[in-house]
Amino acid sequence: MGGKIKVAIAGVGNCASALIQGVFYYRNAKENEKVPGLMHVNFGGYHIRDIEFVAAFDVNKQKIGKDLSEAIFSGSNCVPKFADVPNLGVKVLPAPILDGVAPHMREAFSVYNPKEIEPVNVADVLREVDADILINYLPVGSYEGTRYYAQAALDAKVGFINAIPEFIASDPEWGKKFETNGVPIAGDDIKSQLGSTILHRTLVQLMLDRGIKPIKTYQLNIGGNTDFLNMTDESRLKTKRVSKTEAVTSLVPGAIPTRIGPSDYVPFLDDTKIAYIYLEGEKFGGFPVTIEVKLTVVDSPNSAGVVIDVIRAVKLALDRGISGPLLSISSYAFKHPPVQVPDYVAKRWVEEFIEGKRER
Repeated sequence: MGGKIKVAIAGVGNCASALIQGVFYYRNAKENEKVPGLMHVNFGGYHIRDIEFVAAFDVNKQKIGKDLSEAIFSGSNCVPKFADVPNLGVKVLPAPILDGVAPHMREAFSVYNPKEIEPVNVADVLREVDADILINYLPVGSYEGTRYYAQAALDAKVGFINAIPEFIASDPEWGKKFETNGVPIAGDDIKSQLGSTILHRTLVQLMLDRGIKPIKTYQLNIGGNTDFLNMTDESRLKTKRVSKTEAVTSLVPGAIPTRIGPSDYVPFLDDTKIAYIYLEGEKFGGFPVTIEVKLTVVDSPNSAGVVIDVIRAVKLALDRGISGPLLSISSYAFKHPPVQVPDYVAKRWVEEFIEGKRER
């Protein structure tokens, strides 16, 4: 163990920018330091600075051909700059467009003309740069695109992190493909450090722990980045709603009326996300109890630390020859993992995985 973790990124948007900035922001953290958003500075023998970015793929002509350090601040990216990123010597390559770009997003994403630019073969590039891990940061609703990158990871024998709500790690058929091919996978749909999903889950768990019966709930989310603009098309939200809803309702025995998911795009919010959570329950004597919460966060950095931990967990799996869905880190870090468990259980699983006491 030890050495570099070579990471490739599909989709150089706000989340990729926050991840790359975060690696440099905390690259000199001391091993005994508590870094906000990370489980450990030293995660199973790997420091934050051991992460090295070796390839990047995008469809935005304002990013293609630029060094990755420049591309993360280009185009419609609006995540605030919080770290200086040196020249990485990694040019953003033209990715296959597939279904990653909804018709209403072509202008926002400045999509290249396929008649002028030829997309690369992602699997070939992953082999050329000797990547360890590929992260899928495509826009929500990228059904074909996600499966293209998942297959590329299988073909190139690199670990796969599916950060978006397309079901790969949690799909038994795909999970079996990764296990059979000797490749680890973590997913699906990354949780934030403290986002609407983890907060909603915590409130539901609190009710259950205090003997209160959840009756009904909703969670409404608004934001101003391209993720929210993309999700104004309801047809791209099917798996997103499933992912966020099941993350909450999986804790509740029986079905309750629920509405959870993105609600609107407010351009001037930029990378700020606002969530409104309503939770109604029944307590002793049949009396009602209602919780109403407003959460405001800078959206993209909210998941970056979680992804840094996931990267290192997947690398540990590669080192140990473990393949298929990684149940521990997936349950801890994703909204729609192969197995849903309470968050405190998932955290314990990850610690056991780091120590080698748990295989997956």
